[in-house]
Amino acid sequence: MQTCGEVIVHGVSVAAGAIGVNTPAHVFGHLGALFILTHSDPMDRIDEESQTPAPPVTFTGRKTLVAAAVAVVLIAGALLIRPARTGDDARPPGPSERAATAVGMGAPAAATDVTALVADREKWVAAHPDDEASWAVLGSAYLEQARRTADPGWYPKAERALKRSLEERPAEKGNFDAMTGMGALANARHDFATGKKWGELVRAQSPKRWTAYPVLVDAYTGLGDYKGAQAAMELLLELRPGLTAYVRASQVYRDRGWREDAVMAMEEAAASAKAPAEKAYTLFRLGELAWERGDAREALRQYEGALRTDPAQAEGRAGRARALAALGRAGEALRDYRMALGRTPVPQLARELGELLESLGREQEARAQYDALAALAVRGGAQGVDEAVVLGLYEADHGDPAAAVRRLSQEWTRHKSVQVADALGWALYKSGEYTEALEYAKKAMEPGLRSAEFAYHRAMIERVLGDEAGARRHLEEALRTNPYFSPLRGPLAKEALEAIGQPPPGGPENIRPTGRWVEPELPKPNPKPSPAPKAKGGASKPSAAPSPSVSASA
Repeated sequence: MQTCGEVIVHGVSVAAGAIGVNTPAHVFGHLGALFILTHSDPMDRIDEESQTPAPPVTFTGRKTLVAAAVAVVLIAGALLIRPARTGDDARPPGPSERAATAVGMGAPAAATDVTALVADREKWVAAHPDDEASWAVLGSAYLEQARRTADPGWYPKAERALKRSLEERPAEKGNFDAMTGMGALANARHDFATGKKWGELVRAQSPKRWTAYPVLVDAYTGLGDYKGAQAAMELLLELRPGLTAYVRASQVYRDRGWREDAVMAMEEAAASAKAPAEKAYTLFRLGELAWERGDAREALRQYEGALRTDPAQAEGRAGRARALAALGRAGEALRDYRMALGRTPVPQLARELGELLESLGREQEARAQYDALAALAVRGGAQGVDEAVVLGLYEADHGDPAAAVRRLSQEWTRHKSVQVADALGWALYKSGEYTEALEYAKKAMEPGLRSAEFAYHRAMIERVLGDEAGARRHLEEALRTNPYFSPLRGPLAKEALEAIGQPPPGGPENIRPTGRWVEPELPKPNPKPSPAPKAKGGASKPSAAPSPSVSASA
């Protein structure tokens, strides 16, 4: 008996469910024979195979050795094509490496990094005394230590290291690092003529070597050759735009009186800064630019930003002291001045602190700072540092003006910068030589530097010479440029301007005619005769003149 759900095929019972639910059966009839085409058997095999786990992949010892050999061959081939380099090391650079990079780029370096670099190179050259490159790096590191600490005792060490490098490889053989270092050392000592010599020597041997141009910009500026400084700066920007170039560009623009350009260039330098010490230095310079234009609050903001970035920076602390004094926060200013002097004892800071104390009526403390100024200048002079300008200004205001004139006149024969011209003019004014003083005051303001101190000095000289209009103009310029330029001379400028007063109403005498204005009789213009028309042949047609017969008959 046939079971329900079965199909009889050639006498064999096949379960209908084997075909699968909803699986169609295709029936082909031929001479009463029945064939059923179904996919049930292949599908069952696929399901069984999918449920069976794949055998694990195993490596034999031979396969492992072959794979390792192939990897070694590939790595060796890659190294032959491109050998490993120092820059491939993924580890961050250490303190000495960071300082060496900064020194080589002419950029500021952190105090701890410079100390590590000095110790590293000193140890190296002790074992390798013929390594001229390391001697040059060591000399530049000494120079950076001198800049950060304001200790002139580092200058002789830098000079010995750089000269040793030149002994191992003379300048004639292209020891550019040592030559550039000697130029930077000379500029740091304010020996700008020697700095110019080294910079031009490097440029003559290798005109495309960018490290020569920062030295030349500083040397030309110190010598008063501001056009030469600008040309060197433009070449530096062309050869190597970056932190060093933008800092020098800002310096050149500031010396020419282009304030907005100076700020923009220094902002470019800040954007190019990578290390915290570099960023802090650019913020300090932005603070200086804000201070010179009389924006004490903006200057304070920039100085504080520099100190947050590099707390060991003494320059930013001294700048903050100036800004705080201008904003009436004298106690905080005195604290910052003393802290800055403790870290970087430079004569200019001692002069500023002494004048602030004098303005507060603390004469005895101010005198102590003036004495410290003189001692610091003498100490720097023993190490080859030229402090003639700050010492001359101190002597003109608080010492012997005649000695200041002698000192600054000698300085003028070497360096004809605007700073020397202004200081010499002021010393001559204090000595009673007013006419000659005015000539130097004009030289100081001629290149365009916008300085409240320069304008005040010129105004006082013009006032004593009887030129009240010129004195009034330059006193207003000084107070408009920076009303806080000095705690002593700023109030004196305001008093002098009030004493001079405003010009009388009506303007200068005889500016208007006393009688009725009569229009002058001007000569009438003589009209030019019109040119005669040309004939068709090209020759000018003769004018039609009346014939004698016609005129006679008439």
